[in-house]
Formats: sequence, structure tokens, C-alpha cells
Amino acid sequence: MIRILLAISALLAGPALAESLYLIRPSQVFDGVARQPHKGWAVLVRGDKIEAAGAGLAAPAGATVIDLPSTTLMPGMIEGHSHLFLHPYNETPWDDQVLHEPLALRTARATVSAKATLMAGFTTVRDLGTEGAGYADVGLKQAIEQGVVPGPRMLVATRALVATGSYGPKGFEAGVPVPQGAEEADGGALVQAVRRQIGAGADVVKFYADYRWGKGEPSRPTFTLEELKAGVEAAHSAGREVAAHASTAEGMRRAILAGVDTIEHGDEGTPEIFKLMKEKGVAYCPTLAARDAIARYRGWNGQEPAPGGVIESRKAFAAARAAGVTICVGGDVGVFTHGENAREMVLMNAAGMPAVDVLVAATSGNARIFGLGDRLGAVKPGLLADLVAVEGDPTQDIGAVSQVRFVMKGGVVVRGP
Repeated sequence: MIRILLAISALLAGPALAESLYLIRPSQVFDGVARQPHKGWAVLVRGDKIEAAGAGLAAPAGATVIDLPSTTLMPGMIEGHSHLFLHPYNETPWDDQVLHEPLALRTARATVSAKATLMAGFTTVRDLGTEGAGYADVGLKQAIEQGVVPGPRMLVATRALVATGSYGPKGFEAGVPVPQGAEEADGGALVQAVRRQIGAGADVVKFYADYRWGKGEPSRPTFTLEELKAGVEAAHSAGREVAAHASTAEGMRRAILAGVDTIEHGDEGTPEIFKLMKEKGVAYCPTLAARDAIARYRGWNGQEPAPGGVIESRKAFAAARAAGVTICVGGDVGVFTHGENAREMVLMNAAGMPAVDVLVAATSGNARIFGLGDRLGAVKPGLLADLVAVEGDPTQDIGAVSQVRFVMKGGVVVRGP
């Protein structure tokens, strides 16, 4: 009887699905690490991983051969600072997105933005806060992982954390509860909030180390050094990295001394502050594209001289590079259109960073910063097969990263030639 049941079960189960096998043949391969692309290389993908990469690879029996002439194959790019639950501010102001757009609408739009990001060759994103959409990023991440909707791999920060009274929206009758773009917490409650967000699914914890306390005011520090230290310790104890929004020199200093892993924006960073970042091993995500986009929304046509804010960002970026700070690639996309993520890379190159250094930073560099280097960021046997082919040679012309012809995520072709 047992044998009969086993036989029936085997028949119902049907034949085992064959493991996918691809041989990808571009003109050259940028492996995410070496400064020179490898001409004549091919890449063999079995299942969800890279099995081999090099010259002279022959197609094994049963392999699907994908020829990609005139292209450079490279690791899937990693977006270091994204907000999938925001859309460009020239479409709808930030306040109105937070206060008036229903959660269902924001989530539906986020699924479209996630697909656009993936199709643009960014196979992983670090999404640094839903800006009032609660823990919806955790659900979006799960939907992508389960194949419900297409999108990149996600590291999510959920609600993010702000000091009470420091964030927004603002400008309402005092004492009237107003929905906020992040979770307010202070003192000992900050540690509880860190743990609450991690328990709800946060992969990374984000603090706003400074912000504008009142309308028209400059940014000033929010959390004390002691508060930040306690919050960072709680996050690190749980195995989570910490990102800090910090634009002022003092906000940056406190975040660095507290032990955060990355500083976001850093517009007012000084040579001394960037020297401290280098000493403490803190990476820098300059988000040049966000200020560039906002300046254009305000009427700048892109010609020089640039507005003061854009110039300030460029100077901070140059100072960070001069100090030898590790550079993260992340544009604060959501301020501008999802799918145009490469805009940050183009601006970094225009601000003086060689194209190949930008490429390394967007692939193996970001993977290393985010603790993903053992899985992603390079064309190397054993790593996940997140691969992108772009027209031309991005090591010579960074603009080529906008000309995506092929995208593979985890061994699955999501955008074909």
C-alpha cells in the first residue's frame, strides 16, 4: 500500500523542473572590481548563480546562448538611497504625498517604481524610509521576493526615526496631531523604536541626525550624541546597519562619533569632518541628483553657474573624495523619477569621479558597504547572477549605463535583447 501511494505521489508531482542554464556572450565584461573590462569574456549561469566567467567558455549541452554584441556585461547596479514610496516633487509636493495620498495609491505606485528600477539595471536597492507610508516597504519587499510583482532586491528602513518636533509635515495648528513622514522618538524611547522597527522588518535603521526645526530655518542637529550612540548600539546589536541623514557639519560629527555606517547628503561637510569619516570608516552617499533635481524644479536650466545648493553639494563631494572617504552611489531617487537612477552616476562623474570608479562604487562598492559582498556586486563564480548589459563601454562613457539592453536577476531574464 505504501509503495502504491509513493508511486501515485511521484506521478502527481510530475518531472522535476530542469535547472536553467545560460551562456551570455557580450563584447566585454566589467566584473565590478577590475578597472579594465575583460574583452572576449562570456559568463555561464546555472540556476540563480554565476558558475563561470572568462574567455573561451563553450556552451554546455542544454544551455541557452544569449549573444549581446556591442555591449558591456556588468553586475546588477545597486541603488544606495531610494524612496520607492515617493514620486517626483514637481508632480506632487512632499507634504501632499504624505498627507493626502492614500496608502493603497502609494503602494500601487511603488510597485510600478520598483519595476522601473529593475528595468533600468538596478537589481538591488537600499530604500531609506517610506515617508509616511508606515511599513508598506516590508510588504513590497515580500511581494517582490514571492514573485507577485517584479522589482529589485530590497533593503528596507521602514519608517525611519526623527526627534520629536523636528520633521514634517509642519505648519498646522499647534496641538493638532499631524501624520509625520517618519517615526518620532527620543531618549530611551529611541532604543525601543529602533527595536520596534527591526521587529517589524527593517533591514537598516535610519536616523535624521539634523533637520529644519522651523519653516525657513537652516538645518540644525536633532538627536544628542548620547541618543544616537544608544540607537546605533541597539541597531548594531541586532545586526542592522545604520544610515544617518546629516547635512550639517555638527549633525555629521555626532552621527560619525555615534558609529553610523553611512552618512546621507553631507552637503555642509568640511575637510575635517570628512577626515573623521575616513578615520572611522563611515561611507558617504552624496545624493547629488536630489539637489540637482530640486534646483531644476525651481527653474534652473542646467547651465553654469549652478545654484548655490548644487555648488555646495559638489564641493562636499570633492572634499570627501580628497579625504579618501568610501563613496556610496545613491541618488535619493523618488525626489526624481524612478528608473532614472543612473542620473546620480552621471553627476558623480561630471563632478570629477572617474567613470570606472563610479562603476565600482555602484556595484562591488555598494555591495561591500551594505554587507552584501558575499552575494552580489561582482561577476564572480558563486555569486548570485544579477547581471546587466549596457550598450557601449561605461568605463569610458558613464552615460552608457542608461542604455540598458539586458537585465538578469537571480538567473532569471527580466529584460531581454
